[in-house]
Amino acid sequence: MSGQHAGGGAVGRLAVALAAVGALTAGIGVWATVAEGDDRCASDARLVAPCGAWWGAYIPYDEDSSLVRPVRAFEEKIGRRLDLVYTYHDMSGNELDGTLLTPDEQLLGRDRLLMLAWESTVWKEPHHAGYTETQLGWKNLASGQYDTEILDPQIRRIKAYGKRVFLSFDQEADARIQEGAGTPAEYVAAYRHLHDRFRKLGADNVVWVWTVSGYLGSATAMKQLYPGDDYVDWIGMDQYNYYLCHGTSKWLDFDESQRPSYDWLRKNISADKPVMLSEFSTAPDPKRPERQRDWYTAIPKAAPTLPEVKAYVHWNRAVPGPGCDLTVDSGPGLDGYRIAGRDPYFEQPLPGR
Repeated sequence: MSGQHAGGGAVGRLAVALAAVGALTAGIGVWATVAEGDDRCASDARLVAPCGAWWGAYIPYDEDSSLVRPVRAFEEKIGRRLDLVYTYHDMSGNELDGTLLTPDEQLLGRDRLLMLAWESTVWKEPHHAGYTETQLGWKNLASGQYDTEILDPQIRRIKAYGKRVFLSFDQEADARIQEGAGTPAEYVAAYRHLHDRFRKLGADNVVWVWTVSGYLGSATAMKQLYPGDDYVDWIGMDQYNYYLCHGTSKWLDFDESQRPSYDWLRKNISADKPVMLSEFSTAPDPKRPERQRDWYTAIPKAAPTLPEVKAYVHWNRAVPGPGCDLTVDSGPGLDGYRIAGRDPYFEQPLPGR
């Protein structure tokens, strides 16, 4: 979980799940109508929508460890269903954070795409609340040390799910080098080992997203971290307009915040792979709140000029530090995000499987 770099009982949870099933079922007719549209806009095996892009978000779990409830609440605010829900997992193997495709994810995945980020760490707090973790180490992962205990059970769960899912291994790997995960060569070996493990176990319903920060100060490392075209389906990047967050002071509009990294990745990594804005957001300008709204409303105009960006995934979580509320839960940010998400460019037919 990388925005920082760049309670209820069983009965209550069951009630939420049943309500979610009803809401999801009610929405299937709407989804089916869209999906029966022009076949020329149907997504391919890599989940690339040729006529536009997916509109997605990372929404944190609530205090009762429900994901369905906050996702549904967010969708009500923005006036549409998300195409893609992005979630993060560690390699603890525990039920809370270390189980890929939790019951909540599977409910949401009935009529949404799922994007799973799998981190080679063990988080020290539930849902990575304080961003502290223990590194398992890329070298250890590549050696097969964690195959039987950690990797294989989760790979089998994904295989059993059946539907295609996006998967990102150690997103923002360029930032993890400094955190002690290992060297770029060790990352490549770990990535390839994980990829090959999925293949060996027959879990062929995974679309692989190689995700880096996109921070051009890490250009050399990003080149070294690329596992190769045979191991990657999409390229992901996490770029923000932090403004006053993290000690920055320059306001970057949407295009200024995304295009330099997009152009660099297309030129230096791959000109053929689709690109995902796997995390994007803007901090607010407290003196000019309308700036946050305008940042989002500019997205539909910019999107066709970034033709290989095929998924826009909003990071909807505040990160540590003053001025770092990156959410669009209210105010001008919500207004702008709602307007952008209603653009026809982001209304693409979802695949059945």
